[in-house]
Amino acid sequence: MKTQKEILVILSEIPDPEIPVINIKELGVLRDVIVNGNEVEIIITPTYSGCPAMKQIQDDIISAMKKNGIENTKVKMVYHPAWTTDWITDEAKEKLKKYGIAPPEKCIKDLGLRNKDFSIPNPKSLILNRSIACPQCGSENTEMVSQFGSTACKALYKCLDCKESFDYFKCH
Repeated sequence: MKTQKEILVILSEIPDPEIPVINIKELGVLRDVIVNGNEVEIIITPTYSGCPAMKQIQDDIISAMKKNGIENTKVKMVYHPAWTTDWITDEAKEKLKKYGIAPPEKCIKDLGLRNKDFSIPNPKSLILNRSIACPQCGSENTEMVSQFGSTACKALYKCLDCKESFDYFKCH
Protein backbone atom coordinates (compact mmCIF):
# COMPACT_ATOMS: atom_id res chain seq x y z
CA MET A 1 0.00 0.00 0.00
CA LYS A 2 1.19 3.49 -0.79
CA THR A 3 1.64 6.08 1.94
CA GLN A 4 -0.56 9.13 2.39
CA LYS A 5 2.28 11.27 1.02
CA GLU A 6 2.58 9.10 -2.12
CA ILE A 7 -1.19 9.24 -2.66
CA LEU A 8 -1.15 13.03 -2.32
CA VAL A 9 1.44 13.15 -5.11
CA ILE A 10 -0.86 11.02 -7.31
CA LEU A 11 -3.85 13.24 -6.56
CA SER A 12 -1.80 16.37 -7.27
CA GLU A 13 -1.69 15.25 -10.90
CA ILE A 14 -5.49 15.53 -11.28
CA PRO A 15 -6.40 18.82 -12.96
CA ASP A 16 -9.53 20.80 -12.22
CA PRO A 17 -11.92 19.85 -15.07
CA GLU A 18 -12.87 23.48 -15.68
CA ILE A 19 -9.43 25.06 -15.23
CA PRO A 20 -6.83 22.50 -16.34
CA VAL A 21 -3.81 24.59 -15.34
CA ILE A 22 -4.47 23.98 -11.64
CA ASN A 23 -4.95 20.69 -9.82
CA ILE A 24 -7.53 19.69 -7.22
CA LYS A 25 -5.03 20.03 -4.38
CA GLU A 26 -4.05 23.57 -5.39
CA LEU A 27 -7.75 24.45 -5.77
CA GLY A 28 -8.34 23.40 -2.18
CA VAL A 29 -10.97 20.80 -3.08
CA LEU A 30 -8.79 17.95 -1.80
CA ARG A 31 -9.12 18.02 1.99
CA ASP A 32 -7.57 14.80 3.28
CA VAL A 33 -6.35 11.31 2.50
CA ILE A 34 -6.85 8.53 5.06
CA VAL A 35 -5.02 5.25 4.55
CA ASN A 36 -6.43 2.37 6.61
CA GLY A 37 -4.87 -0.97 5.75
CA ASN A 38 -5.62 -1.60 2.09
CA GLU A 39 -8.42 0.99 2.01
CA VAL A 40 -8.04 4.63 1.07
CA GLU A 41 -10.57 7.32 1.85
CA ILE A 42 -10.20 10.60 -0.01
CA ILE A 43 -12.09 13.57 1.35
CA ILE A 44 -13.08 16.41 -0.95
CA THR A 45 -15.13 19.59 -0.56
CA PRO A 46 -17.05 21.07 -3.51
CA THR A 47 -16.42 24.68 -4.45
CA TYR A 48 -20.19 25.11 -4.15
CA SER A 49 -23.08 22.70 -3.68
CA GLY A 50 -24.10 22.67 -7.35
CA CYS A 51 -20.64 22.51 -8.89
CA PRO A 52 -20.97 20.30 -12.00
CA ALA A 53 -17.26 19.42 -11.93
CA MET A 54 -17.45 17.36 -8.72
CA LYS A 55 -18.66 14.16 -10.41
CA GLN A 56 -15.79 14.41 -12.89
CA ILE A 57 -13.33 15.02 -10.03
CA GLN A 58 -14.64 11.93 -8.19
CA ASP A 59 -14.31 9.82 -11.36
CA ASP A 60 -10.80 11.18 -12.00
CA ILE A 61 -9.75 10.32 -8.42
CA ILE A 62 -11.00 6.73 -8.72
CA SER A 63 -9.34 6.37 -12.14
CA ALA A 64 -5.99 7.76 -10.89
CA MET A 65 -6.03 5.45 -7.90
CA LYS A 66 -6.79 2.36 -10.04
CA LYS A 67 -4.08 3.39 -12.48
CA ASN A 68 -1.65 3.33 -9.55
CA GLY A 69 -2.79 -0.09 -8.31
CA ILE A 70 -5.11 1.11 -5.55
CA GLU A 71 -8.47 -0.60 -6.07
CA ASN A 72 -10.18 0.01 -2.73
CA THR A 73 -10.82 3.75 -2.76
CA LYS A 74 -13.74 5.64 -1.30
CA VAL A 75 -14.33 9.31 -2.12
CA LYS A 76 -16.21 11.18 0.58
CA MET A 77 -17.69 14.62 -0.07
CA VAL A 78 -17.84 16.96 2.94
CA TYR A 79 -19.62 20.29 3.00
CA HIS A 80 -18.47 21.69 6.32
CA PRO A 81 -16.52 23.83 6.54
CA ALA A 82 -17.65 25.30 3.26
CA TRP A 83 -14.99 25.73 0.61
CA THR A 84 -13.59 29.23 0.22
CA THR A 85 -11.37 30.77 -2.43
CA ASP A 86 -8.92 31.40 0.40
CA TRP A 87 -8.06 27.69 0.09
CA ILE A 88 -6.64 28.25 -3.40
CA THR A 89 -2.86 28.24 -3.08
CA ASP A 90 -0.81 31.28 -4.03
CA GLU A 91 0.91 29.16 -6.68
CA ALA A 92 -2.48 28.31 -8.22
CA LYS A 93 -3.47 31.99 -8.19
CA GLU A 94 -0.36 32.77 -10.23
CA LYS A 95 -1.21 29.95 -12.64
CA LEU A 96 -4.74 31.36 -13.02
CA LYS A 97 -3.33 34.78 -13.84
CA LYS A 98 -0.94 33.37 -16.47
CA TYR A 99 -3.87 31.41 -17.92
CA GLY A 100 -5.82 34.66 -18.35
CA ILE A 101 -8.14 34.42 -15.35
CA ALA A 102 -7.97 37.14 -12.69
CA PRO A 103 -7.48 35.21 -9.43
CA PRO A 104 -9.81 35.72 -6.46
CA GLU A 105 -8.92 38.27 -3.86
CA LYS A 106 -9.35 37.73 -0.14
CA CYS A 107 -12.86 36.84 0.96
CA ILE A 108 -15.26 39.45 2.26
CA LYS A 109 -14.86 38.39 5.87
CA ASP A 110 -11.09 38.73 5.60
CA LEU A 111 -11.36 42.24 4.19
CA GLY A 112 -13.26 43.41 7.27
CA LEU A 113 -16.30 44.36 5.23
CA ARG A 114 -18.92 43.03 7.62
CA ASN A 115 -21.42 45.44 9.13
CA LYS A 116 -21.63 46.05 12.87
CA ASP A 117 -24.47 43.54 13.05
CA PHE A 118 -22.09 41.04 11.36
CA SER A 119 -24.18 40.81 8.20
CA ILE A 120 -22.40 41.02 4.89
CA PRO A 121 -23.15 44.07 2.76
CA ASN A 122 -24.88 43.58 -0.55
CA PRO A 123 -22.45 41.26 -2.40
CA LYS A 124 -23.58 42.61 -5.78
CA SER A 125 -22.47 46.13 -4.87
CA LEU A 126 -19.13 44.78 -3.66
CA ILE A 127 -18.56 43.04 -6.99
CA LEU A 128 -19.70 46.03 -9.04
CA ASN A 129 -17.50 48.49 -7.14
CA ARG A 130 -14.34 46.38 -7.22
CA SER A 131 -11.35 47.20 -9.31
CA ILE A 132 -10.05 43.94 -10.71
CA ALA A 133 -6.60 43.95 -12.32
CA CYS A 134 -6.51 42.71 -15.90
CA PRO A 135 -4.48 39.46 -16.07
CA GLN A 136 -3.26 40.44 -19.55
CA CYS A 137 -1.79 43.91 -18.93
CA GLY A 138 -2.21 44.52 -15.18
CA SER A 139 -4.38 47.62 -15.62
CA GLU A 140 -7.04 48.23 -13.00
CA ASN A 141 -9.04 50.27 -15.50
CA THR A 142 -11.55 47.45 -15.90
CA GLU A 143 -15.30 47.02 -15.77
CA MET A 144 -17.57 44.09 -15.12
CA VAL A 145 -19.54 43.00 -18.18
CA SER A 146 -21.51 40.19 -16.50
CA GLN A 147 -21.73 38.69 -13.01
CA PHE A 148 -21.20 35.32 -14.69
CA GLY A 149 -18.28 34.35 -16.90
CA SER A 150 -17.41 31.03 -18.51
CA THR A 151 -18.62 29.27 -15.33
CA ALA A 152 -20.89 30.33 -12.46
CA CYS A 153 -17.92 30.88 -10.14
CA LYS A 154 -16.46 33.54 -12.42
CA ALA A 155 -17.52 37.04 -13.52
CA LEU A 156 -16.78 38.46 -16.96
CA TYR A 157 -14.70 41.66 -17.06
CA LYS A 158 -13.29 43.86 -19.80
CA CYS A 159 -10.07 45.83 -19.64
CA LEU A 160 -10.64 49.39 -20.83
CA ASP A 161 -6.93 49.82 -21.65
CA CYS A 162 -5.91 46.68 -23.60
CA LYS A 163 -9.55 45.96 -24.60
CA GLU A 164 -9.27 42.26 -23.68
CA SER A 165 -12.10 40.52 -21.87
CA PHE A 166 -11.28 38.14 -19.05
CA ASP A 167 -12.83 36.01 -16.33
CA TYR A 168 -12.49 36.98 -12.68
CA PHE A 169 -12.64 34.06 -10.23
CA LYS A 170 -15.13 35.48 -7.71
CA CYS A 171 -14.20 35.14 -4.07
CA HIS A 172 -16.42 32.91 -1.94
